[in-house]
Amino acid sequence: MTESHPPESLSEIDSERASNALDRGIVWLGQKLSLVFALVAVVSCYEIARRYLFDDPTIWVHETATFLGGALFILGGLYALATDRHVRVVLVYDAVSDKARTALRIVHHLFGLAFSGMMLFASWTMARKAVLAPWGDIRFETSGSAWNPPFPAYIKVLILVAFVVMTVQFILHLVRDIRLLRKA
Repeated sequence: MTESHPPESLSEIDSERASNALDRGIVWLGQKLSLVFALVAVVSCYEIARRYLFDDPTIWVHETATFLGGALFILGGLYALATDRHVRVVLVYDAVSDKARTALRIVHHLFGLAFSGMMLFASWTMARKAVLAPWGDIRFETSGSAWNPPFPAYIKVLILVAFVVMTVQFILHLVRDIRLLRKA
């Protein structure tokens, strides 16, 4: 018989909340990518030093930091859903039975599935326009700055990928909770 121990860190709690392989993969990836926030802070400090101490600003730091931060926030939605840390009205949720909580989660997943389905369509349209020229050639949308990286296209494709994954997450969670409700 193995002894269970209480989780020692928030990352252990998040790993325990992940209910399927996709969620566990998202939690694992999210924990690794969270270190990129530290990189963004370091690169931003580098820019501040160059700009204000040496009067020699860069042309790449602001757009890079904005892109990385934005990409991490997009992926944060997947992490929140994988670890069941999304917003809910706990006043109601905590006051009902386990069976009612499961039913509330099913309603949440149905609304989430409808939302992510609509966002899939919108993000597909947005990503297609950011990656393809009107005549069909591959042409990545760029920022229009002096540096002009294709970060807008990358972000729009990442949004599409995130909504594909989120839709799959909602389906998996819906199936899990329907099975739980049937057992109850």
